[in-house]
Amino acid sequence: MNNTLNIAYIDGQNLRMGTTTSDPSWKVDLLRFRKYLQDKYSISEAYYYLGVVSDFQTPLYNDIQKAGFILVFREHNPAMASIKKGNVDTDIVFDVMKYLYGDNKGKSKIFLVSADGDYYKLVKFLLDEGRLGKVLFPARKKASSLYRKLEPKYFDYLDSNDVKSKIAYNKSKNKS
Repeated sequence: MNNTLNIAYIDGQNLRMGTTTSDPSWKVDLLRFRKYLQDKYSISEAYYYLGVVSDFQTPLYNDIQKAGFILVFREHNPAMASIKKGNVDTDIVFDVMKYLYGDNKGKSKIFLVSADGDYYKLVKFLLDEGRLGKVLFPARKKASSLYRKLEPKYFDYLDSNDVKSKIAYNKSKNKS
């Protein structure tokens, strides 16, 4: 894209559900996805947000970090953790704003990986400020209708044949 180092904010639950519940379902290879983000969009930092911390998910957390993502967990009251969904939306919006209005007033672009319409105001704000890189929708059919007004240069579909071929988990390539 350019020499600017950009930042990605990934709604992990939205990414997983958008791909694994698609028809046909598929799985993102985290290492390939991180490389794709770096090579295609010059993303220097990629924050991967998850909702609830669970001991049985430790291997997943390790895989996310080994792939080069910065793992961010949503804070929940421990008594409510088992009945709450991820709900990382506000955390992502807050962290983007904190980044933009902190010591990072440079030219970095913000990339969002989610199809959730809850981010539409953030996307519109970033666009108005000239700071939107792209919204990367995990699945074409799951993208919120709110994004229909967005110019094509500001979004891409991870399930398009071209992108999917670069980031999908491939059993034959991943055998040890």
